[in-house]
Amino acid sequence: MCLAIGLITALLFRYTPLMTLFDQAMLIMELHKLGGYAVFAFVIAHLLSTIVGIPGTILTIAGGAVFGVIWGTLWSVVGATLGAIAAFWLARTLLHDWAERHFGHHPTMARFKRSMQQHPLNFVLAVRFAPISPFNIVNFLFGLTPIDARIYAIGTFLGIIPGTLAYTWLGAAGIQALHGGDRLPLLLALGVLTLLSVLPMLGKTLQRRRRCA
Repeated sequence: MCLAIGLITALLFRYTPLMTLFDQAMLIMELHKLGGYAVFAFVIAHLLSTIVGIPGTILTIAGGAVFGVIWGTLWSVVGATLGAIAAFWLARTLLHDWAERHFGHHPTMARFKRSMQQHPLNFVLAVRFAPISPFNIVNFLFGLTPIDARIYAIGTFLGIIPGTLAYTWLGAAGIQALHGGDRLPLLLALGVLTLLSVLPMLGKTLQRRRRCA
């Protein structure tokens, strides 16, 4: 199974534009070339990159540079959510044995399964909220839990909005600053992204202090 997955991934890189996902400048240029098809290609690229485990950060930033903050965020959230759902079902069905071997003994797996029984939607939202969480691994981990697919999809869609917005804003502000525009939006975007990254750690620290009090 691992050999088949590796072969499929290699073919995708060889015969599709997936390699472009690692070159932000090339991404922006190619999306501009596509004109009216750019949105469709962007969403599909997000979907495919999520399935094969490629981090979508560069793609999301490029979306901000091409589509702007609002539309770039929307298309990134849609594409990433569709990819997360596809990876979820792959882990739950076709690749269950492979995913179980590679992720079943993951340190967070027991916590995942316990949380599914208590507040599944809240847990999905909390995991997705942090932009530093391993998005692609989490997709497969969720596929190994008994969580309802609809709750998973809703929680993923809503939970990734803040982080996606921050990265998209970073792309839009970065292209503006690159062309001699105001650099304040770029600094604000970096600040928001940093805040989103540290909020989960701050939350855990506060919870520990409350327990010790």
